[in-house]
Amino acid sequence: MMDFLEEPIPGVGTYDDFNTIDWVREKSRDRDRHREITNKSKESTWALIHSVSDAFSGWLLMLLIGLLSGSLAGLIDISAHWMTDLKEGICTRGLWFNHEHCCWNSEHVTFEDKDKCPEWNSWSQLLINTDEGAFAYIVNYFMYVLWALLFAFLAVSLVRVFAPYACGSGIPEIKTILSGFIIRGYLGKWTLIIKTITLVLAVSSGLSLGKEGPLVHVACCCGNILCHCFNKYRKNEAKRREVLSAAAAAGVSVAFGAPIGGVLFSLEEVSYYFPLKTLWRSFFAALVAAFTLRSINPFGNSRLVLFYVEFHTPWHLFELVPFILLGIFGGLWGALFIRTNIAWCRKRKTTQLGKYPVIEVLIVTAITAILAFPNEYTRMSTSELISELFNDCGLLDSSKLCDYENRFNTSKGDELPDRPAGAGVYSAMWQLALTLVMKIVITIFTFGMKIPSGLFIPSMAVGAIAGRLLGVGMEQLAYYHHDWAIFNSWCSQGADCITPGLYAMVGAAACLGGVTRMTVSLVVIMFELTGGLEYIVPLMAAAMTSKWVADALGREGIYDAHIRLNGYPFLEAKEEFAHKTLAMDVMKPRRNDPLLTVLTQDSMTVEDVETVISETTYSGFPVVVSRESQRLVGFVLRRDLIISIENARKKQDGVVSTSIIYFTEHSPPMPPYTPPTLKLRNILDLSPFTVTDLTPMEIVVDIFRKLGLRQCLVTHNGRLLGIITKKDVLKHIAQMANQDPDSILFN
Repeated sequence: MMDFLEEPIPGVGTYDDFNTIDWVREKSRDRDRHREITNKSKESTWALIHSVSDAFSGWLLMLLIGLLSGSLAGLIDISAHWMTDLKEGICTRGLWFNHEHCCWNSEHVTFEDKDKCPEWNSWSQLLINTDEGAFAYIVNYFMYVLWALLFAFLAVSLVRVFAPYACGSGIPEIKTILSGFIIRGYLGKWTLIIKTITLVLAVSSGLSLGKEGPLVHVACCCGNILCHCFNKYRKNEAKRREVLSAAAAAGVSVAFGAPIGGVLFSLEEVSYYFPLKTLWRSFFAALVAAFTLRSINPFGNSRLVLFYVEFHTPWHLFELVPFILLGIFGGLWGALFIRTNIAWCRKRKTTQLGKYPVIEVLIVTAITAILAFPNEYTRMSTSELISELFNDCGLLDSSKLCDYENRFNTSKGDELPDRPAGAGVYSAMWQLALTLVMKIVITIFTFGMKIPSGLFIPSMAVGAIAGRLLGVGMEQLAYYHHDWAIFNSWCSQGADCITPGLYAMVGAAACLGGVTRMTVSLVVIMFELTGGLEYIVPLMAAAMTSKWVADALGREGIYDAHIRLNGYPFLEAKEEFAHKTLAMDVMKPRRNDPLLTVLTQDSMTVEDVETVISETTYSGFPVVVSRESQRLVGFVLRRDLIISIENARKKQDGVVSTSIIYFTEHSPPMPPYTPPTLKLRNILDLSPFTVTDLTPMEIVVDIFRKLGLRQCLVTHNGRLLGIITKKDVLKHIAQMANQDPDSILFN
């Protein structure tokens, strides 16, 4: 008899699509590999070099991920900036220049009209030779809508034809993948290529979406593809997930120019398993990615993001009241958005609407473009809008938001005192109020369509508009009523008391926190964005308030809600299991169900095992001594069984349907003329996790969370009773929370 499994078989130990990995097995396998390399390194110089290169490969991989993520982010930023301006006109000096670059070297630019220069031609100037009058306005309007529709159509078509996984933000799926789930192709090369191209098109179309969430997906695709260059990561799913955690940090680092915020985002929001080694590597990957993007300098201002600002005006204790009000607004908006967006996405999944993704994208784009063009704040890109709202008015600002009366009557350099609002500010307030309503409504229908769409920027825009409106209101209140008790102790007439841009910043943090339920990473990202260390307390107050308010109205953040909507098997580590149920209440089979399907260690033929495999859909089978004793020997995976039997039929002479399969250490001597036996002990897990039938479910849930188990066997006095899978645990949790247990689709 041959033990043909002494050499590893290709495919054994791998997983099927839409299945969960076995963390314990993967970690054990990596420890064995590491032990072998360490032992061999003492034998020869070549083995020592191999050992050093193996240890260094992780850092090299982080360097490559950082370089690739930073380069792609720079490419996306530059392309999106140029294509967004293409909707309004082109540069005659060079087609590749966007509006800002086109007018940089022009000698005909004034501070009042810094966006107007003869080198930049609007579509009406090109087509009908004039920029004045109603007809010119209609031509520009028509071209704006046409370009928006073209970009959106290209984006949705490319996603639909080449990479269906390139749609959405990608963060819910990445959270699920990092928890051990397998979605083949989600982080593949086609997804990377199509996501990069369509992200530029989607952002340029003017839809209410951002590129920040999808950049995390792009960085994780880079990480996954580069893993294939290193044996250590290619062959081990758990090690690969450590790399993907670091890649997610690099993605946020280039999205916001916030390397430390990126590491904290990966730790707080997306990662399931985050050892200290991964923390250091994430930090290095985020650093390299930010450095690469800074070298490319996509915005030409030596900053990593479009809306970098610097305030240094101190804030006052009383201002915590409006900051907390912004936190309450952020929490309310977050809870409202999650409920309405999930309801709309569920409708899309369960009705005819989901069958026509192209038409849906075109209708939403058309409505967005038609409503956006007349209002200058909805016409500009959302990043530019946030930049304008964060901006603190200086002497040289020609924006409507800075159109105050007696602007130039100041003796304090560039720092302007509080002053009465002019006609431009009042006009801007009305336009911003309309923009706020439009952004709130249109974002609900945009997020979740079949194009790449991030949620960070639209959420920040909603909060920044609300914050700026409140900030200007507070500024005018302080100016006209500086003798009120709340102002007179710290705000004298003619002083610079209120900074409206700071209110916009706090509002942006509050709304983003309300939607995503981030806290620590959110505050760090915001102060890395703005360089304002002195504003940590206002940001913390707003972020905490928004989380409390949003949690009071619904426990899930937007990403967890989308994970549940899609039925992914994600076991949330932050939730407590507080019910008094036992393992026997959850295990399969239940009292009146058929008996548990098991294999015996030495009495089943190849045909018997193949029959069991064909008649069931289970992912694995317990192996027992005999059906009478039901004493547990181990657990074998379905995929490993199928591959091993197929391989034995090809390579081992004489294996037929009547050959007996042995899972024992030694097989008994066989009488002559019997077909050769098949020994499969090597694929048997001899230490499966077991609990007794009276184990409380809160302990079982904790074991599944902390060890990342796929299944756990239930015994009574050493006899096998049943099995609990991750899917069973999730269904039980859903049932206890009065949710639909059938919404969990995968194991």
